[in-house]
Amino acid sequence: MGVPEELAERMSMAEQHEYLRARFSRRNLMRGGAVTIGAVAGGAFVPGAVAQAAVPTQSTAPATEYVDGSLVAPFGRHLAFGNDASTEMTVSWQVPVAVKKPFIRIGAHPWDLSRKIEAEIRTLYTPAGVGASADHTQYYVHAKLSHLRPGRTYYYGVGHQGFDPAEPHLLGTLGTFTTAPGRSEPFTFTAFGDQGVSYHGLANDSLILGQNPSFHLHAGDIAYADPAGAGKAADTGFDSRVWDQFLAQTESVAKSVPWMVSYGNHDMEAWYSPNGYGGEEARFTLPDNGPDKAHLPGVYSFVYGNTAVISLDPNDVSFEIPANLGISGGTQTTWFEGQLKKYRASKDIDFIVVFFHHCAYCTSTAHASEGGVRQEWVPLFEKYTVDLVINGHNHQYERTDVIKGNKVVKKLPIGETAYPETEGVVYVTAGAAGRSLYAFTAPDSYEGHLNEVDSVASFINTKDGKVNETVAWSRVRYLNYSFLRVDVEPASKGRYAKLKVSGIAETGDRIDHFTVARRAK
Repeated sequence: MGVPEELAERMSMAEQHEYLRARFSRRNLMRGGAVTIGAVAGGAFVPGAVAQAAVPTQSTAPATEYVDGSLVAPFGRHLAFGNDASTEMTVSWQVPVAVKKPFIRIGAHPWDLSRKIEAEIRTLYTPAGVGASADHTQYYVHAKLSHLRPGRTYYYGVGHQGFDPAEPHLLGTLGTFTTAPGRSEPFTFTAFGDQGVSYHGLANDSLILGQNPSFHLHAGDIAYADPAGAGKAADTGFDSRVWDQFLAQTESVAKSVPWMVSYGNHDMEAWYSPNGYGGEEARFTLPDNGPDKAHLPGVYSFVYGNTAVISLDPNDVSFEIPANLGISGGTQTTWFEGQLKKYRASKDIDFIVVFFHHCAYCTSTAHASEGGVRQEWVPLFEKYTVDLVINGHNHQYERTDVIKGNKVVKKLPIGETAYPETEGVVYVTAGAAGRSLYAFTAPDSYEGHLNEVDSVASFINTKDGKVNETVAWSRVRYLNYSFLRVDVEPASKGRYAKLKVSGIAETGDRIDHFTVARRAK
C-alpha cells in the first residue's frame, strides 16, 4: 500500500496507518467537495457526518456526484444477525455510485412491503497510490431491523430514491431472511475460511446454498483485497475493488443466509484505520456485544436455538503475524472467558461453537499451529468444554482427534462420537473455501481414502519463532476445496443433544463426519 518494506517490518498496524495518512493526505489535500453520510474521517467512516475537503490531516474523497437513481441497481446484499438473532437482523448492500435516501422495505409477504425503514450509507474512499487501485469510492448501505418475531421468514427489498423494490417490475429483486427459532428446533449451519474471489469460491457458495443453512460462519481472510496478508502496508497488490467482486460473488447466498464473518490476517488493511479494520467496518454490520468495538469489531457472540456461537480475533494473539499483537491489552481473553462462563451456566444453551482464523492445531506446511492461540485460549476451551472449534488460515481441511492438554485423550475415527463434557475438544481447519491450496507432510486421509499414520511432523509459531513438533492428533486430512456442514439436533432434558459435523468437498462428496454429543439441559 505504499510503506517501504524496511519500515513496514518494524511498524504496527497503527504506525503504518499514520504513515499512509501523512503521505497520501499531502498528495490529496486540495481535492474539492464534501462526502455524503458516512464520510471518511481518519481512515474510518463516521455515520451521519460530513467531512469537508480542507481538513489538513486527512485525505479527502472527491465531490459526490449523483446520477438518476432509476439507473442504479443495488448489489452485494449480505445479512448479519444483530445481538439477538431471534429479533434483530442487519441487511447490507452496495451501490456503484452515490444515491439519495436509501431504504429497505420489509414485510411478511412479497405483496406487503409497506414497512419502509431508512438506511445508512457508509462511504469508503481509497486514493490513488494506496495499492493497485486508482481513486476509488465505494458506497455501502446498511439497515438495522429490530423487533422481529422469532422463527419468522420475512421478505425484503432494498432501494433508494428512483429505485423502489415494491414496484411491480422490480419484485424480482426481493430477498428473504429467517430469524432464529426457539431452542428446541433442529437446524443446519455451514462454515469455512479463506475464500476470496475465484471459481472455487463461487462453487463452494453454490454448494452451501444447497445445504439450506440457517447461517454461515466465515472464519477470516474474506476477500483478499490485501493479497500479502502480513498486516503490512508495503503490499502494493492491495486493491479495494476486489471487495466489489467478492460481495457480488457472495450475494447468491448471503442475501438470504446471515453471513457471520470473523477477521483474519488478510483482513487487516492499513489505510483505513489504525487497527486495520476500518474498511470492514464500512462493509459489515456485526453484533456489537464484544469487548472493544473500537479495536476488535470482529469479536462478538450470538445465540441460535440451543447453540451459542463466539467469534474471536486471533490477530490480537498471533505470534506468526504480529501486526496487531496485543491490540486488546488482554480484554478480549477476559471477555471470552466471561462469555464461556455465561453460556455454560445458561439453561437454554447446550452447545458452544467458537470460530476464528488462526489454527490452534494444524499440520499444514504453510502456517501450521499458532502458539498465541494455544497459550491464550486453548486452556479456556478445555476449562469450559467448548464443543467445536472452527478455524481457517491453512488452505486445506484437517480435523483432530479429541485433544486435552495438547495430547490425544481419545482417537476419533471418521463416524465416531466425542463427548466434550468428559473428554476434550475437537478442532477443525476448514480453510479451503477458494484460495490456492497448501500442503501436508503426511498423506491425505479422509472418508473412503484412509491413510492413517501414528504421527505427523509439523511446527508451531511461538514468540521465539517456529518450533518443530511431532503430533499424533491429525486424524483427517483432505487437500482440496471444501467446507463444513453442522447439523444441530436438540434433545429433551437428560438425553444427548448432538452436533453432526460433516466435511463436504467441492465435488459434493462427504470427506469426513463425526458427532459431538452433550446431555441437554
